[in-house]
Amino acid sequence: MSDRRDYRDTVFLPKTEFPMKAGLAQKEPAILARWAAMGLYQRLREAREGRQRFILHDGPPYANGDIHMGHAMNKILKDIVVRSQSLLGKDAPYVPGWDCHGLPIEWKIEEEYRKKKLDKDEVPPREFRAQCRAYAEKWVAIQSEQFQRLGVMGEWDDPYLTMKFEAEAKIVEELLKFAESGQLYRGAKPVMWSPVEKTALAEAEVEYEEIVSTQIDVAFEIVESPIKELVGAHAVVWTTTPWTIPVNQAIAYGPDVKYALCVAMICREGAEEQSSDGTSFLGNGMFLVATALLEDFERRLNAEWKRQPDSDGYRVHVWPWSKELGELSGAQLAGTVARHPMHHLAGFFAKPRPFLPGDFVTTDAGTGLVHMSPDHGEDDFLLCKAHGIDPVFAVDGGGFYRPDWEWLGGQGSVINNKFNAPDGPICSDLRAAGGLLAASADFSHSYPHSWRSKAKIIFRCTPQWFIPMGSPSPLAGEGQAARSDARERAESDSAIPLPNPSPARGEGLRQTALAAIADTRWVPEKSRNRIQAMVEGRPDWVISRQRAWGVPIALYVDRKTGDYLRDPAVNSRIIHAFHEGGADAWFGADHQALLGNGYRLEDYEAVTDILDVWFDSGATHSYVVEARYGQDVRADLYVEGSDQHRGWFQSSLLESCGTRGRAPFEAVLTHGFALDQNGRKMSKSIGNTVDPLKVLQESGADILRLWVASTDYFEDVRIGKEVLATTTDAYRKLRNTFRYLLGALHDFSEVERVAPADMPELERWVLHRLAELDDELREAVDGFDFNRATRAITAFANDDLSAFFFDIRKDSLYCDAPSAPKRRACRTVLDIVFHALVRWMAPILCFTTEEVWETRFPDKGSVHLLEWPEIDAAWRDEALAARWGLVRASREQVTESIEPLRREKVIGSSNEARILSPAVEMDLTGLEPLELREIYIVSEVVPGDGDSIEVARTDFLKCGRCWRHVPEVPEEGGLCGRCEEVVNG
Repeated sequence: MSDRRDYRDTVFLPKTEFPMKAGLAQKEPAILARWAAMGLYQRLREAREGRQRFILHDGPPYANGDIHMGHAMNKILKDIVVRSQSLLGKDAPYVPGWDCHGLPIEWKIEEEYRKKKLDKDEVPPREFRAQCRAYAEKWVAIQSEQFQRLGVMGEWDDPYLTMKFEAEAKIVEELLKFAESGQLYRGAKPVMWSPVEKTALAEAEVEYEEIVSTQIDVAFEIVESPIKELVGAHAVVWTTTPWTIPVNQAIAYGPDVKYALCVAMICREGAEEQSSDGTSFLGNGMFLVATALLEDFERRLNAEWKRQPDSDGYRVHVWPWSKELGELSGAQLAGTVARHPMHHLAGFFAKPRPFLPGDFVTTDAGTGLVHMSPDHGEDDFLLCKAHGIDPVFAVDGGGFYRPDWEWLGGQGSVINNKFNAPDGPICSDLRAAGGLLAASADFSHSYPHSWRSKAKIIFRCTPQWFIPMGSPSPLAGEGQAARSDARERAESDSAIPLPNPSPARGEGLRQTALAAIADTRWVPEKSRNRIQAMVEGRPDWVISRQRAWGVPIALYVDRKTGDYLRDPAVNSRIIHAFHEGGADAWFGADHQALLGNGYRLEDYEAVTDILDVWFDSGATHSYVVEARYGQDVRADLYVEGSDQHRGWFQSSLLESCGTRGRAPFEAVLTHGFALDQNGRKMSKSIGNTVDPLKVLQESGADILRLWVASTDYFEDVRIGKEVLATTTDAYRKLRNTFRYLLGALHDFSEVERVAPADMPELERWVLHRLAELDDELREAVDGFDFNRATRAITAFANDDLSAFFFDIRKDSLYCDAPSAPKRRACRTVLDIVFHALVRWMAPILCFTTEEVWETRFPDKGSVHLLEWPEIDAAWRDEALAARWGLVRASREQVTESIEPLRREKVIGSSNEARILSPAVEMDLTGLEPLELREIYIVSEVVPGDGDSIEVARTDFLKCGRCWRHVPEVPEEGGLCGRCEEVVNG
C-alpha cells in the first residue's frame, strides 16, 4: 500500500490567488484610492458620452454631524440605482449635494455662543453668517469622505451646495418667479411656531411625540340665547392647552351634534335618581354639554371632586336639567353668547364670546363645545375670520404673553408644563374666578415638536410670507381697507403692511401639483396615495423664517400699500448681486442701486425674513439638473425616505409646479427607515443605534451594501448584530462562488470555447437559467427592486451553481483531460457565468466585484466600465428546463435516500452508493444510467421494478485519482479508464 502512487499532481484543481477571507475593511480604502488615481468616474462619463442619459437627482442631506444608518442606507441605494443604470449602457451621472442653510446649523453656532455667554444678536450678521458657512463647509467635507467610503461614486469634486453663490442666486430667481406671477402673499394666520427657536416651522420640520398634558374643563356663563333656559347656564369647553384660554374669543358648536342642558349635583354615593338633596357643583350647577360626552364629563368632575377634602361618601351626578327641554341640536345654539370666566378683568375679557357653527366639531373627546382662539389654531382662525373676529397677537415669539395683556401679561412660557399645570397660574386664576370645573395633568396624546430642538411647538398667528395652494387666500390680509387693532398689532412686528394677494392664475398650485402626481411614476405605487393625500389637505406654504442663516426673501414692499414690487429689471439686478456676493449681498446691499432710478428707497422696505430651507432644496432641480444638463431637463428619479412625502418630494413638486407647471421628476422611489433589529426607532438615548462608520471599520462597505440590497427597503428595515451576521454569511457564499469560478477558469482560453449547440444538456440548462435570470434582473432593475435582484442572483449562485452544477461537474473539471469536450463545455459555461455574475453584482458589491475582476483581468481596467452581459435569448429552452426540473427532483430524492446509510456509516461519500432506481423515475428524466450516475454522484444507477429508491454499498473499487467507484478499476487505488488515459496518454 505504501508504494501506491499519489496522483494529486495530475488532478486539475482550481487555482486562484483570490482569498477566501475578504478583509474588506482593509482592502476597500485601497480600491477607492485606485479608482481616484485612474479617474474612474470621469472615464465612465467619457465612455457613456452621447448615450441615453439617466439622472438621479440627489436629495441633499443636512451638513451637520457624522452620517447615520439612514444616510448610509439612502446613499447606498442611490449608488446601486446609478451603477445599475450605467451597467445598462446609459450615461448616469451622479451629483451629490448638501443642504447648508437653516436652523440646525444656526442652532449649533448659538450653542457655542451660549457656552461663552455671548448674545447672538450682538454679533454682526455677516460675521454670524460666516461662522454658519464655515460650520457647514466642515461637515460637507467630513460627510463627503464618509459617503465615498461607502463606495458611492459621483462628482465629489464638484457637488452642489445650497450655500454656493450660484445656488443662492438661483434660489432667489425661483422665488422671484413666484412673485412675478402673483403666487406670493404676506398675511397673518396661525403657523407652526417654535418658541424656543423663535421661528415659523414647516410641516416637514415637525415630529410628533407622546406627551402627558393638563386637561381642563372650563365653564363659560351663557348671557344671551334664543333658548331662554340656557341663559345663566354654563357652556363647558375642554382643552389640553390651558394657555390658549387667555386668548379665547368664541365657542364653536357642531350644527349636527346633540346637546343636553344638565345639572351637576354632589350627592351621597349610591344615589341613582335625580335628587334635590344634593349640592350644586358650581353656581346654579347647570351645564351645556354634548349628550354623547356626558359620561366622560361626569367622570372628569368626579376625578376633580375626589381631590377635594371631605369628599368621601359623596360623588358628582350629572342629570338632565329638564325632561321637557330634551335634547338640543347644535343648530339651535345659533345666536347664543357667553362671557369669558375672566370677564372681571374688563377690556378684551369683557367682550362677548359668540357661539359659532363649526363643521370640525366632533364628539370624539371633550364636551362637544370647542373654545376658539384664532391666534392659535387653523380651524379657530378660519371660523373666527369668517365672522369678523381677528387675532389679537397676545403671545410673542418666545411664548410669553405680551406685557400689556390684561391677564398674565409678560408671563409664560406657554409650553412650560408648570405654567399649564392644575396648580399653575392659569388654572389657579380660573379656579378663583369660579370658571374651572376640572383639571388634571394626566391626558396622554401625540403632540408636535421641533425635530431640531425637540421642544414643543405652538400654533401662533404671525405675519408670514405664503405661497397659496389654490386661489388667493382670504387670510392674506385686507390691504389698506381695514386697520383693526389686531391688524396694526401684526404689522408692528415688521413695520410692513399686509399686501393684497395677487389674482390666481390658472387652476391653482394644488390642482397643478395633483395633476403632476398623477403623471409621475411612484415606486412603490402605494406611495402615490400618501403624497396625494398630503397635497390635497395641505395649507398654504409658509415660506418665511425669522432667522439669520439662509437665503433672504429678496423683495421690496411698498410702505404705503403693503404690495411687493414686481419689476423684472429690479429682479434682474437682485439676481446679479446674488451671483456676485451670495445671500450676504442682500444684507449689505446698496438697495437704492438695486431699485434703480425708477423708485425711491424711502418708499420701500427691504424684507429681511429668511426663506424656508425647504424652498432652497425644493429648487435644487433648477440649479443642479437644468443648470448642468439643459433647460427643461427633468430628473429621471428622486430617491428618499418615506418622510420626504411631506418634505423634499413635496417642496420640489410644488416649486416646480409653481414655476414650470410640472413635476421636476419622472419617477420617485420611496424607501423606509432603518430600525434596530427589534423594529424600534434608533435612538442614542436608548442606546440601540447601529453606527455605519463602525460597521465600515469592522466589516467593510460591501456588507452594508449587500444588507441594503437584500432588504425590502420599500418598507422599514431592521439592522443589528444578528442581521449583519446573516448578511455576512450571505456575502461569504457569494464570495466563495466567485472564488470557485476564478479557480475553475484558471488559464481558460478562447480555443477551449464550445458553441452552445455542441454542449451537453446540463450546460445548456445552465445557459437557460442565465437567460431566465437575465429577464428577471432586467425587470427588477427597471422597478428599482434590488431586493428581488439580489434574491434571484443569490439563489442562482447557491442553488443552481454551487449545490448543483458545480457539484456535478467538479469531477469533469478536476479529472477530465483538458481537451475533453465535456470539460471544455463546462469551462465555457463557467466563463459566461463569470462575466454575467461579476457584472450583475457590480452595482451592489462594488468593491468585491472589482477585486474579482482585477484578479482575473489585471490589465483590463475596472469592472465598473463594463456594460450589461450579453445573454442570448435563444438559450431559453422550456422543454429542457422542465426535464431538468425532474432531474433535480430525483437527485434530491436520491440524496435523501443515501443519508441514512451515511449516518449509519455503511457508506462514506455518495460515490460509494449503488442506486436501484424505479423505472418510472428513469423514464421521467429521460437520461441514461451513466448520465444519472454522474448527476447523482454515485457508483452506479440500476433500473429497478420497485416503487421506491433502494440504496446499497457498491462492490466497485475506488479509482486512486478521481475517487470514483467504477467497474473498470482493476484494484483498490488503481486507475479507471478515463484517468488512465489522462495520466498515461
